[in-house]
Amino acid sequence: MLPLEGLTVIAVEQAVAAPFCSSRLADAGAHVIKIERPEGDFARGYDAAAKGQSSYFVWLNRGKDSAVVDLATKEGRAELERLIAGADVLLQNLKPGSMDKLGFSRERLRKDYPKLVMCTITGYGDTGPYADRKAYDLLIQADSGLASITGGPEGASRVGMSIVDVATGATAHASILEALIGRGRTGEGADIRISMFDVMADWLTVPLLNAEDGKSPKRIGLAHPSIAPYGVFRSKDGKEILISVQSEREWKALCAKVLGQPTLPDDPRFANMVERVRNRVVTDQIVSDSFGRLTREDLLAKLTEADIAFAEVNSMDDLARHPHLRRIEVDTPNGKVSYPAPGAIVVGEERHYGKVPAIGERIQRS
Repeated sequence: MLPLEGLTVIAVEQAVAAPFCSSRLADAGAHVIKIERPEGDFARGYDAAAKGQSSYFVWLNRGKDSAVVDLATKEGRAELERLIAGADVLLQNLKPGSMDKLGFSRERLRKDYPKLVMCTITGYGDTGPYADRKAYDLLIQADSGLASITGGPEGASRVGMSIVDVATGATAHASILEALIGRGRTGEGADIRISMFDVMADWLTVPLLNAEDGKSPKRIGLAHPSIAPYGVFRSKDGKEILISVQSEREWKALCAKVLGQPTLPDDPRFANMVERVRNRVVTDQIVSDSFGRLTREDLLAKLTEADIAFAEVNSMDDLARHPHLRRIEVDTPNGKVSYPAPGAIVVGEERHYGKVPAIGERIQRS
């Protein structure tokens, strides 16, 4: 028996953040009913990379029922009320105020269904000057300052995936599970409110505190602001390799076993982390020159022997062939699609991942 079997989740959701959360609840056995407008979640049309279907939708909507409910009609609103009345969790990320206008204010639902766990995802929360703004992943990446510390010196950059949406969905998932545990003790539901901006600001605590201390982070690409050498260096045959030297022991091992310069740590410019960061240009140039004299194969062997942390700078094509990539296979309206497995492995428990529904499709359950 899966941990959330017997629980019903009503997900009035669209795009990425809330679907990320509800897909994880479905994986754990919850009966997730996804409420879609007659034309479907607009994320169904984001791309056609998964056998002609949206990669986002196929990734984030496995194991759910799709219920077409036109909330613009009296009948649709009555149907949603009926579904909520039998639910354990209500998750929604519509435009701020939309549910209130439809007659589903959280205050009213809290009163009518005291055991219901409600989770509302918005861009900026319920109050404040930006509360009514539309918010999408890239907008919050920019507004929170994340983009300002991402990329290289030439300009701000987007993180290469929907990090704000995923972070928000993961926060909602954890919060809902906490509330369900609490309900098991008290019998009371919860009214959880999560904003994308708050989630990203929380995740940006370290760079923010450094900025407030007068050390505003700079964009340095694949390097670390307070550790050196920690960055990308190119082998003789052109392969980019990222190394991370976290301690003086590792620095000495790198110098002796990879760079062939065992006395380098005796130089005051490279004697400790603070000095290496202060002299980062020279430090990195020494490492770069040494790496450039060795092939990828030789470098990886030497780094392994020296017990230095390293990674190759891979592409998505490389990830597709990566020896550590675990995959799952899910059914979709257009056939089976294989993609990366969720991160958590529960020992002794084999998970089954449900089908991705067509619009209005109810998934057959065992």
